[in-house]
Amino acid sequence: MGGLEKRLSSSQIIILGFAFVILWGSLLLMLPASIREGQEVTFADALFTATSAVCVTGLVVRDTATCWTGFGQAVILLLIQTGGMGVITVAAAIALVSGKKISLKQRSTMQEAISAHQMGGIVRLTGFIIGTTAFLELLGAVFMAPSFCREFGLGKGIWYALFHSISAFCNAGFDLMGSSSPYSSLTAFAGNRVINYTVMALIVAGGIGFLTWEDMKTNRHRIRKYRMQSKVILSATALLIVIPAVYFFFFELSGYPFKERVLGSLFQSVTARTAGFNTIDLNGMSETGLAVMILLMLVGGSPGSTAGGMKTTTFALLLSTAVSVFRRREHTHFFGRRLDEDTVRNGVTILVMYLALFLGGGLVISRVEGIGLLECLFETSSAVATVGLTLGLTPRLGLLSRMILIFLMYIGRVGGLTLIFAALSGRRRGNTARLPQEKMTVG
Repeated sequence: MGGLEKRLSSSQIIILGFAFVILWGSLLLMLPASIREGQEVTFADALFTATSAVCVTGLVVRDTATCWTGFGQAVILLLIQTGGMGVITVAAAIALVSGKKISLKQRSTMQEAISAHQMGGIVRLTGFIIGTTAFLELLGAVFMAPSFCREFGLGKGIWYALFHSISAFCNAGFDLMGSSSPYSSLTAFAGNRVINYTVMALIVAGGIGFLTWEDMKTNRHRIRKYRMQSKVILSATALLIVIPAVYFFFFELSGYPFKERVLGSLFQSVTARTAGFNTIDLNGMSETGLAVMILLMLVGGSPGSTAGGMKTTTFALLLSTAVSVFRRREHTHFFGRRLDEDTVRNGVTILVMYLALFLGGGLVISRVEGIGLLECLFETSSAVATVGLTLGLTPRLGLLSRMILIFLMYIGRVGGLTLIFAALSGRRRGNTARLPQEKMTVG
């Protein structure tokens, strides 16, 4: 195994690591101990569920509460935790606890897995990630436990609090509310402020990224000392919560009571980019509202976080690049710092990849299933951005369409660029001599 690890690149190790955990989880979910009596589960169902859990998406073909036993739910929760923190981070944590030394190659892989800027201090950063994750998830469970215990009893309430806290922080969107009403998510708690605000706080905490948390811990209120990336992430996150919430409040939830209107607007604005929980009936939203949610899902969370999507930094980079072109500036910049051309090219590449995947998948599913394109695009954007919001379409899809969603979830979690780098690893670059330059008109 050590020789194989040396021959693989960091990108290939990440790709294979996620694939191995998904396969392992699928096999565990096929055990009789995982499936409730009277339920029939195919390997395709188990594979879809394991992929959705490891890729922290939340799309399901079988209701989590009514199909899976307590053991099966625990397997799903373990897969969510592993996928949220990252397979490599979890493996590193096990190695640290067992007292094993972390090799240089392993440190390099850890650096790529959590999108760290440098290898120095990567082991310490991993310890910080583990500690922060455990603290916030336990804190979230403590806040939600009273509400769930009143609703479901002591034992079940504590389990529900822990499950939904981990699912929220990992931006997974899995829920256990199907015991009351299948596929209902958190709609029964639409007016519960504690549940709403706790889940939103956990989603945002998991979605802004561990590097941002470390920056905030180091510099605290001295915002000027934050890294440029942290400033971009915090600014973009705030805008992407406030602006859509205002739209939802005035145009989509105007018929709701005021308290539920405020909570619902904020909740859907937060969860649409990353998590996949919902407190309102998404089928009651207008086509414009669904389109707004598709855009939010594609943007997603931030680098080095538990969330998927193109990332807030990519979104901000593309906007800033457009502004630079409009104002005839030579470089893209933020907060007095300019970005290099490689970063801009990577951002454009990520945009093209996500658009191609979500549009291509939606078109194929629409054609195969004979379903409206907007509904299909909603599901594919949710899959490729690892969000998990659904219009109820996923459980009704055929095998081919489900395999497309599995592929999109996997690509969305490991990252398109990581997959390309893994495929091209070891290949020599061609002739680096520059070709003759010629002008071409665009726009």
